[in-house]
Amino acid sequence: MANRLFRKKTVEHILASAQSAKSGELAKVLGVRDLVSLGIAAIVGAGIFSTIGLASFNGGPAVSLLFVFVAVACVFTALAYAQFASTVPVSGSAYTYAYVAFGELFAWIIGWALILEYAVSNMVVAISWSQYFVSMLAGFGIRLPGWLTMAPAYASEAYAKVQEQGIESLSKIEQTAALAYEHAPRIGDIPIIFDLPAGLITFLVTWLVYIGIKESRTASNIMVAIKIGVILFVIFGGVFFVRPENWTPFAPNGVGGVLSGVAAVFFAFIGFDSISTTAEECKNPQRDLPRAMILCLLICAVLYILITLVLTGMVNYTELNVKDPLAYVFEYVGMDYMAGIVSVTSVVAITSALLVFQLAQPRIWMTMSRDGLLWKRFAQIHPKYKTPSFATIITGLMVAIPALFFKMDFFVDLTSVGTFFAFILVCAGVLYMDYSGISKQSKFKVPYINGRYLITIGLLLAVYGVYIFGQDTIAEWRQLSWRDMLEHKMLTIVFWLVWVVLCVMGYIYRFSLLPVAGILVNLYLMAQLGASNWIIFIAWLGVGLLVYFGYGYKHSKLNKMENATP
Repeated sequence: MANRLFRKKTVEHILASAQSAKSGELAKVLGVRDLVSLGIAAIVGAGIFSTIGLASFNGGPAVSLLFVFVAVACVFTALAYAQFASTVPVSGSAYTYAYVAFGELFAWIIGWALILEYAVSNMVVAISWSQYFVSMLAGFGIRLPGWLTMAPAYASEAYAKVQEQGIESLSKIEQTAALAYEHAPRIGDIPIIFDLPAGLITFLVTWLVYIGIKESRTASNIMVAIKIGVILFVIFGGVFFVRPENWTPFAPNGVGGVLSGVAAVFFAFIGFDSISTTAEECKNPQRDLPRAMILCLLICAVLYILITLVLTGMVNYTELNVKDPLAYVFEYVGMDYMAGIVSVTSVVAITSALLVFQLAQPRIWMTMSRDGLLWKRFAQIHPKYKTPSFATIITGLMVAIPALFFKMDFFVDLTSVGTFFAFILVCAGVLYMDYSGISKQSKFKVPYINGRYLITIGLLLAVYGVYIFGQDTIAEWRQLSWRDMLEHKMLTIVFWLVWVVLCVMGYIYRFSLLPVAGILVNLYLMAQLGASNWIIFIAWLGVGLLVYFGYGYKHSKLNKMENATP
């Protein structure tokens, strides 16, 4: 059974399987420009329009350096994705890549994690869109009832604060939430509160994705043009209001404050991997996918760093803990008309991120179903629209229902857990490809830098850096018992142990340095996330394993092939 759990697909088998599905062939309409546009649409979404404010509040102007650090981590990962995409140009993203490198069980785990990543990302985007949309309507004098625009928990928490502290002690947003709870219609004693705009936009975008890739591409290109225009507008309009004294102190809350924004900053970069799910709709995937991934990531990194410096230069970092920071900074400096323009165009811009993730997730379902790991209906292609119709509908329901009822804060960190996990396995997969010789079939390869000695040198320099600059951290560790270390610092311990293992394996197998760097940086960022997110993620994987052993293991096409072979 152990051998069957880790049975692998060959590149030839995957390509043949994709080509054999003639009746359900997807429309090949995407070029490199379309892919870059889809990548930017996915990356520049709720992260830049919402969560960047919280990250700046916690880390101060120094959060711009965190954007650089995370961008470098993503470049390492993007190179690994690009090599896989040029080798296995089919839908499925990291799920398909893991099937080649690590076998069926790991492929299932990654596929299941990607479902969580894309679904949760879109829940955040939908909720963020709702906040901007409600603000935009208010700017035109249209005010929706509060109980139709927020999560029930947010309203109930605000109402509880009123009972404890009085309404005068709350912010305006919390006061609005408390009033929404008080005036909401009720069924018995239960108030009816939900985020209607978040559910509606998810429904509309799902419909657009359902009717065709051409329509989705056209809509995405238009919205990306608007989105980039908004960001350039903020950068060049805001630079005249920058006051250098706002950049002092640069890191007011130290390294800990900067790193507390890891989840929010990383969330702002999630999305470049989603375009790999459209491989079967590309005209030339082996050439265009690698180019598009690198280009869209570099463009977005530059924009993020510039906009972070402008935001923290226009207002003091302590003022940025708001849901709509780009509009807020112009209100702060008295330019309400510019804030209004940003709010209106942001509604359109955020929609494009929602579109790309709604486009990506059904193709993961479809590929897993094609391999027999999920029910056949998930692989069903609409005869007219040439899209995975059933999977698209399920994706819409999976995103819309939680977006109606949950707070955005609940989802941000959870998104990053699944993404880091997928990124680490893709980087490790490139090492396996190099070792096994599969890389010879790659039309794009991660530049090879012999890490035989460099990985160990990097470890020694890191240890020296902690000893010189991390005395506070060392003192904190000395006060912890072994039990506390295992309970609260387990991921950090795993990070250092993995680095030691990679030093040994890198020496033996002459590992390429860049994929190893991708593994380590992603694992380090992963270690900064809260334990509660890991508990939810592990519970999600547990449900996934029940589905796999209950259905996928038996119905796997590889399993049927093995049983049919004497």
